[in-house]
Amino acid sequence: MKPTKNQLYKRQITLSEIGEVGQSKLQNASVLVVGCGGLGSPIAVYLASSGVGKIHLVDFDTIDVTNLHRQVFYALKDVGKPKAEVLCEFIQQRAPFTTLEVTNKAVSKDNIFELLENIDIVVDGTDSLPTKYLLNDACVLKQKPLVYGSLYKFDGYVATFNVKQQDGTFSANLRDAFPEMATDIPNCEEAGTLNAIVGLIATAQVNEVLKLITGVGKPLRNELLIYNSLQNTQLKMKLNSVFTKDKINKIFEEQTYVDADCAIQNPDWQISSKELRENIDNKDIKIIAVLNNLKLPFKVHQTIDIHKFDVEKINVDVSKTYVMVCQRGLNSYKATEILKDKYPNLKVLNLTGGISSYK
Repeated sequence: MKPTKNQLYKRQITLSEIGEVGQSKLQNASVLVVGCGGLGSPIAVYLASSGVGKIHLVDFDTIDVTNLHRQVFYALKDVGKPKAEVLCEFIQQRAPFTTLEVTNKAVSKDNIFELLENIDIVVDGTDSLPTKYLLNDACVLKQKPLVYGSLYKFDGYVATFNVKQQDGTFSANLRDAFPEMATDIPNCEEAGTLNAIVGLIATAQVNEVLKLITGVGKPLRNELLIYNSLQNTQLKMKLNSVFTKDKINKIFEEQTYVDADCAIQNPDWQISSKELRENIDNKDIKIIAVLNNLKLPFKVHQTIDIHKFDVEKINVDVSKTYVMVCQRGLNSYKATEILKDKYPNLKVLNLTGGISSYK
C-alpha cells in the first residue's frame, strides 16, 4: 500500500517550523547530488526521505568492496555495479514521492552547465579537488547555491556557498576559503577515513539543504564549519566574498578541471588480475607498489609512495616488464604514466582495479 504524503512525513510536518507549507517547499525542490560515495549516498537517501521532489544522482564510479565500511547503503552483492544506479534503486523503494534521475559519467567542464539546468541546489559529495572547484565555479557563474562537504582523516568541513543575500549579492564561495587548488592533499584511499566522520558530515550537508529549501534556521553562509571527530570540537572560519563572478569567469575559461582519477585509462597499459596471477612467478616481471602500508597478496620488488614517485629511484631494466599496483588502480595508473613518459619504450602495466580486484 502506498502511503500518503501526510503519513510518510508526519513526524516532519508536525514540526511547527516546517508544517505542510515547508513540506510543500521540499516537494517542489530539485537537488543535484554529485558523487554517490561516502558523502553523496547518505545525502541522497536523507534528502529523498525528507520529501525532496526531484534528485539527480551523478557518479561515474562502480562499487568497490573497500567502499562498504562507510557507504552503508550498498551491499556485498552490489560490488562492481554502478553506484548511481544502485543508489537510485535503494531510494525508489523508500521515497515514492521523489523523482530520480541518474547520470553514470564523471562531471566535466563539458557537461556541468547541462547538469545545472532546472536545479535549485547543488550538493558536493565528491572526494575530487578538481571536481569540487569545477562545481564551485560553475555554481557561481550560474548563480546556484552549493552545499559543500569534504573530509580529511578525522576532520570534516561543511559550508553553504554562493547563496543570494537580501541585498542581491552572493555569499562567499569555495575560492574565498581556499583560493587555489591544493596539489598535495591525499584522497581517502591514501589517507584513510573513519566511517563515523563521513556520516556526520553527510547529515550536516543534508541539514544545510533542508534549511535552504524551507527557509528555517541559519545556513552556514559566509563561514566554513570545521569539525574534529576525535576531540568532538568544532570551529567556524569566517569568510569574506572576494572572488566575484567576473574573477571566476576568467578562471573558468583557463582551467580544465581534469581529474586523473576520472580520466579514461589507456587499455594498452593494463594487466588484469587474472593475467598477473598467471605470471606472478615470472622473473621478467617487476612489481612496484605506489602506496605505503598497502596490504598485498603478493611480494613486490619495490615500494615508492605516489607523492614522492621518482623514476630515478627505479633501477630500470628494459628487458623487464614493470607492473604498478595500488588499492584501486588509480594512483598506480599515474605512476604508469610517469614511467612511460620517461621511458616510452619500456613495458609498463597498471594492475586494473588495483589490489581490490585481485582475488
